[in-house]
Amino acid sequence: MDARDVYDNPLIGRYAGRRMAELWSPRRKFSTWRRLWVALAEAERTLGLAIGDDQIAAMRAVVDTIDFDSAAQYERRFRHDVMAHVHAMGDAAPSARPIIHLGATSCYVTDNADLILIRSALEIIRDKLVATIDALARFAERHKGLPCLGYTHFQPAQLVTVGKRATLWCYELILDLGDVEHRLAELKFLGVKGTTGTQASFLELFGGDHEKVEALDCMVADAFGFNQTYPVSGQTYTRKVDTQVTTALAAIGESAHRFGMDLRLLAHERELEEPFESEQIGSSAMAYKRNPMRAERMCSLGRFVMAMPAAAAQTAATQWLERTLDDSAVRRLTLPQSFLAVDAILNLYLDVVPGMVVRPSVIARHVANELPFMATENLLMAAVQAGGDRQDLHERIRQHAMAAASRIKEGAGDNDLLARIQADPAFPPFDADAVLDSTRYIGRCERQVDEFIAREVEPIRRRYPEPPAEDPDDRVRV
Repeated sequence: MDARDVYDNPLIGRYAGRRMAELWSPRRKFSTWRRLWVALAEAERTLGLAIGDDQIAAMRAVVDTIDFDSAAQYERRFRHDVMAHVHAMGDAAPSARPIIHLGATSCYVTDNADLILIRSALEIIRDKLVATIDALARFAERHKGLPCLGYTHFQPAQLVTVGKRATLWCYELILDLGDVEHRLAELKFLGVKGTTGTQASFLELFGGDHEKVEALDCMVADAFGFNQTYPVSGQTYTRKVDTQVTTALAAIGESAHRFGMDLRLLAHERELEEPFESEQIGSSAMAYKRNPMRAERMCSLGRFVMAMPAAAAQTAATQWLERTLDDSAVRRLTLPQSFLAVDAILNLYLDVVPGMVVRPSVIARHVANELPFMATENLLMAAVQAGGDRQDLHERIRQHAMAAASRIKEGAGDNDLLARIQADPAFPPFDADAVLDSTRYIGRCERQVDEFIAREVEPIRRRYPEPPAEDPDDRVRV
């Protein structure tokens, strides 16, 4: 069947990077199963079971040469994916057939492989978070002194700076990075636990020697770089781990959605824009449109990944006793797609931030339209210090402010409050321009940016002094 005649997951075809897509591929999954079988056989041989060097060598030789058609035929016969691949590997390494999967249950390969893939996927996400944090910090530093309107309820409030606002986006990603690092630090291996988690089959293999069973568990985990296994389990590792992982990923979706939404609002105000390529088309009908496509996609993918923890939590909550299989299908969907979606989100983030376009003249115009209202108390104090009567001038400023606001609401393009005040003979001469210097109204924004970078970003830069080089396959394709 032509691939174009069936559904194509857009996370693969349009959005996620190649590294993440390959990580969750059938080839990576099933070659990892085979590596797990090799590691199990090697550890069992080391601990005294009758497994020959030739059998280990035969297994090693076919780890990456998987006959997928043969495995598919076996699965149609057996209705069991693990046994299908046991037989396919046995066909490829006949001398090892008798000892492949010895003492193990299906979750030895399925769950341990998932944990190996989760760890690698979290490392990819961690590295992209670090790169995005660095990019946002650099943007914040460049624009730390550029005054702009701050908004509460999306209504003009007091001034902030473009750079200070960027630290809000950056800090949320720093919190997300902490969650990802914590999940990586806490991730353990299932190990060799058997059909109900009792390790009974391995205890039988080693003639009741508990120390050898414990050693087997540690040796297999160590072969894959895990220094701990989950201390107790049923047949599977607790599915709460999946909930914890997908929740950490959903948090990145939250942060990216917030950034994407802010960028869309600011694009509407024409203050800040995402990159727009020379031949990019914003609308099929309205040729002048410059839509924030990347930010909208971030929000859309963020919404998708934020829904994943619900499925993971329901799965964890409904695991019966030592094992049910109703977790299998949903995990095949939620785990890979959560990672693929977040990978796509961070690729977008890294594409947008370095090329964000700031429009200082538009920002200055918006500040000029609102600053006279924000500065009324300072204008009043300056006029009083120049000899005016505070109570009288307060009432006059209130009347002028109401009139200026009404004029703007009726369509005027500028704020004439200052002109009204200067034309009012009740006000003594004073330096109104100095009062309306926008840099007087940004508080500690510049210092806050410097302090934020020093205290929050620099430690991350020191922990990850050499961020990975950009992968061309991770660039936004459409």
